[in-house]
Amino acid sequence: MPYTPYTYTSPDDPGREDDGLFGPESVTWRVMNSRIMWVAVIRALYLQALHPRVIRGTLQNAATITQPVDAWARLRRTRMFIETCTFGTIAEAERAGRRVRKIHESLTGTDPDGTRYRVDEPELLLWVHCGEVASCVDIARRSGLPFSAADLDAFVDEQRTSAELIGVDRAAAPASMAELDAYDEEIRPRLYACDEAKQALRLTLHPPVPDGNRVLKLGLPPVSALAFSTLPRWARRMYGTASGPLSDMAATAGLRAAHLAFSQQWLFLGALRAIHRAESAGDSQAP
Repeated sequence: MPYTPYTYTSPDDPGREDDGLFGPESVTWRVMNSRIMWVAVIRALYLQALHPRVIRGTLQNAATITQPVDAWARLRRTRMFIETCTFGTIAEAERAGRRVRKIHESLTGTDPDGTRYRVDEPELLLWVHCGEVASCVDIARRSGLPFSAADLDAFVDEQRTSAELIGVDRAAAPASMAELDAYDEEIRPRLYACDEAKQALRLTLHPPVPDGNRVLKLGLPPVSALAFSTLPRWARRMYGTASGPLSDMAATAGLRAAHLAFSQQWLFLGALRAIHRAESAGDSQAP
């Protein structure tokens, strides 16, 4: 049987207890329902990895993440966690948040000088949260989705509720695009692409794919490359990649083309089937 620690009641189920933490009228539902958010998820990983303690803590607690079965099982858990918090009922979202916080309580990372730290330190959790939110709003804006500046401000504000689920102090999370930009400026001096971040970049550009999944083996690298190209110039420079206005324009054009491609039902559903096959490859081995 599939191992699915995060489950939620479909928003279309008439028997649902409530509309969850956000609801169908929220900007959050409108943004997260967009298929182009798959690119935002990958972009967020690249951004989050620029905090050395975030990426070290991740890799040190996931020794088998380079193995196809484990990598895709982890992706499924992450995807289901995000979906549960976004679209699940209030009880389902809060249960998922408690589970993640409990897991993080026991995890630590180690710096190169031997200093140990908790992976749920407030600075690390806030950076992970802001990396995800910044990626969602940037991809939504540049891919041509119909969101106004006020909509994106509302999304950032709504996402403070998601931040609380993983243990972030709501008051510390940005409540607008301006506050999100100010946070990025403040934390940037503490960011850089350490060896582990570059390892993670290589891993996603050449991802471990379960045997027989040719669609993902061929299709994922260009999507990952597109996600990387959408990073802010300062982030791409940290990874050692030249960038400029033309690179930004090309990335935006690529996003709009990807948005059109993802709108093709047959293409998107085929990609989803490939992803689900990869995620399910280790079901028989799951605890």
